[in-house]
Amino acid sequence: MKRYILLFSFTFCLGFILSAQTNEKPTRKPVFDVHVHVMKVSGQGAPLCPWFLSDMPGGDPADENPPAFFDSDCLDPLPAAASDEELQEEVVGRIRDLNMSMIAFGDPEILRNWIKASPPGRIIPGIGISNAKSMSVEAFRDSLEGGFYKVMAEVAPQYQGMSPSDPSLDPYFAVAEELNIPVGIHMGTGGNGVANLTRPNFRASLGNPELLEDLLARHPKMKIWVMHAGYPLMEEMKALMGANAYVYVDISGMIWSYPLDEIHAYIKGLVQAGFEKRIMFGTDFIMWPRMIETSMGVIEHAQYLSEEQKRDILFNNAARFFRMDKSQFDWPVAQQ
Repeated sequence: MKRYILLFSFTFCLGFILSAQTNEKPTRKPVFDVHVHVMKVSGQGAPLCPWFLSDMPGGDPADENPPAFFDSDCLDPLPAAASDEELQEEVVGRIRDLNMSMIAFGDPEILRNWIKASPPGRIIPGIGISNAKSMSVEAFRDSLEGGFYKVMAEVAPQYQGMSPSDPSLDPYFAVAEELNIPVGIHMGTGGNGVANLTRPNFRASLGNPELLEDLLARHPKMKIWVMHAGYPLMEEMKALMGANAYVYVDISGMIWSYPLDEIHAYIKGLVQAGFEKRIMFGTDFIMWPRMIETSMGVIEHAQYLSEEQKRDILFNNAARFFRMDKSQFDWPVAQQ
């Protein structure tokens, strides 16, 4: 695994020159990250090894030290940002350097700061509801109708021990459907030992993409994307996408946490099943800035993907899903 870490860590270090003018035309092909968390950082974040879930030996409930959720013992771990200011600088720099757009959600104060510091239109803010206790339906509608929030994400009832088709969430999805707001729903795993260590209500069975069927039947005009591509339930994901043409996926989280061979097998399986136009790039970014380049490298170096398929995953599919004007991201071919 160390050779992969070295390869992806240095691939994107060459040729990235920060533009001094935010209104300059981009010189790189565009990238769209559809899954970015926005939060305050404490400065105490540990480094993170990419693909750290390549080794999940398990543990014993009687052990004094439970198994670690993350791993920092590798050749070139990704350093965490030390402050809110550093994290903002790193994120905004990558938006400019990489001709990047992103769907971002989380702390509203930090989110607004990022938007203010970024080129116009490159950060699309989202607001997530995972249970009916966090916000009333009226307040949720007001948030969306106010014009700031453009996306409903991240919706993660699985962590609450709930199905995404739980009736208590239905009024919120009805608002999104009425207002033509795209919806991002967490489906899949939550990391090694998540139910033991951090989220006791988490249930792996509630990450089954087929649990979305009742929800989609009640809201046939709602456009959703399944976060983490429902990993590891590929066959269920294929079945859902085959039956529902408005369902897309992102490959966030899994792309930097699980073994590389496993990641590639999953993405390749979805492509082979005919869904290459509905796979979107995402990182599940938190506080490790180099996670963006590391995740991009997985797609850029995938030998089973054509150049057209790479561009679709890294940008074109998301631009279509979120109804963006691709002409805003023109790049001069001669400079590539």
